[in-house]
Amino acid sequence: MNRAELADFLRRGRARLDPSDVGLTPGARRRTPGLRREEVAQLAGMSVDYYTRLEQSRGPRPSRQMLTALARALRLTDDERDHLFHLTGEEPPRRGGASAHVRPGLLLVLDRLHDTPAMVGTDCGEVLAQNAMSKALSGDASARPLRDRNMLRRFFLDPAARELFPPEDVAEHARAHVANLRAVAASRPDDPEPAALVAELRSSSEEFGRLWDAHEVAVRRQSTKRFRHPVVGLLELDCEVLLNEDEHHMLVLHTARPGTESYERLQLLRVVGLQSLESPPPPLPVPTLGAPPPDPRSA
Repeated sequence: MNRAELADFLRRGRARLDPSDVGLTPGARRRTPGLRREEVAQLAGMSVDYYTRLEQSRGPRPSRQMLTALARALRLTDDERDHLFHLTGEEPPRRGGASAHVRPGLLLVLDRLHDTPAMVGTDCGEVLAQNAMSKALSGDASARPLRDRNMLRRFFLDPAARELFPPEDVAEHARAHVANLRAVAASRPDDPEPAALVAELRSSSEEFGRLWDAHEVAVRRQSTKRFRHPVVGLLELDCEVLLNEDEHHMLVLHTARPGTESYERLQLLRVVGLQSLESPPPPLPVPTLGAPPPDPRSA
């Protein structure tokens, strides 16, 4: 691990970004350009002290999950992301399967959608990035353990995930999830990720196994969904799914038709639903030198 080169790369990456580039308000006048260390740490989901150690060439070797979070926070390109991995002695994520790296341009789109719930995920259901409205609507996926950030795994293995939808809509959601995953698995026969997810869910969920055996196939592109929000009530939203086939990513947008009750409730969600997101999460413990770093995305 090249600590000096890593520290320099992080400092330069932080200096070239403005708060508006990452969806933050500029606040008071800044003496130096770029993001503050605490802002990068917040965006990456790690403690300020831990990030400071990395910039001061005295931090422990980051985990792969932490590197992915840093690449996302600093809006790195694919080549810059790979360079970040190389500086720590890690092999960059493999090409061909679904990447956990979200392109800076797509993150910028999320940051600009202030009144629309939007998220980026893989075609296998891994949630990679959400804007504030998405977190207010369906919860902050980054606050969950890594395994629980997959929408399909949570839907079929965690009963609490279904409370987000009216009971009469749950069966249709289940069918749509399975039909989409079958299309994904068939389109990527040499990729172990969708096959492993199918095997896990077939062995753990009788419902999933029954739906899988029905052999329905349908790629998710657009639909109408109803959400039960504990604060603003029932929302009927149009769901638009935009696919990036090269990265196996999907941008999911939820909008309400103007003039409807759901539209008014979505505006209310923008106000009351974000209040719990204003307080930053507690800092993670900083590991001692020589010890493996904690995984900031699974805290």
